[in-house]
Amino acid sequence: MPIFAAATQSQSVRSRRLLSLYIAIFTAIILTLFFFAGLSILKFFGISMDSFRIAGGLILFLMGLDMARGDFLETFSHAEEVKSGGDPATGVQPLGHRESAKKSFEKLVVPFAFPLMVGPGTISTAVIQADVAAKMGIWGTVAGVAAIFTTSAAVLVTLLFSNTISRVFGRVGMVVVVRVLGLILCALSVQIIISSVSEITHNLILPSAAHPYESTTHHR
Repeated sequence: MPIFAAATQSQSVRSRRLLSLYIAIFTAIILTLFFFAGLSILKFFGISMDSFRIAGGLILFLMGLDMARGDFLETFSHAEEVKSGGDPATGVQPLGHRESAKKSFEKLVVPFAFPLMVGPGTISTAVIQADVAAKMGIWGTVAGVAAIFTTSAAVLVTLLFSNTISRVFGRVGMVVVVRVLGLILCALSVQIIISSVSEITHNLILPSAAHPYESTTHHR
């Protein structure tokens, strides 16, 4: 949510709402696709779930690196054209609300919408739940689809309220928040890669590195 708020802080309210709707629809489509055909897709390409997680981790690492270096916000600088009315000196024409939302969606769809929001963990859960739903029959499938659309609606509502974060932190505050979150995202992506490599290599990596804090939880 803070990442979305930072990326859209210079856009109009209408553009943010359209972008939130696009991301929510994308979330519903991806989850529905993997719910019904996720395992078949992975089998068709010969991709294991661990390999999928590693690829997702690498993409997240690149996004986190951009955020930590401050390059992330510059990617969405086109949004200023909506408010400023373009730049006559350079011939840049002002963007409409829909065009601005579409441009931001093209840049946010990967890696923000996928694999940050809809990541390997979410997809693997959808695949597993699809198998459970198949055993329950039609009502299991209905429940699974209902859960997907409920999740997408929750994503939409959450993103719609992201403007509140922008107002609280301000532009400078959002820059700081994005850089800190970038560092956290880099660490999270590295952890995803380590855990997946550990599974592939049959725990040749130290368990404490692949699953930190797990032993502490067990002791409690």
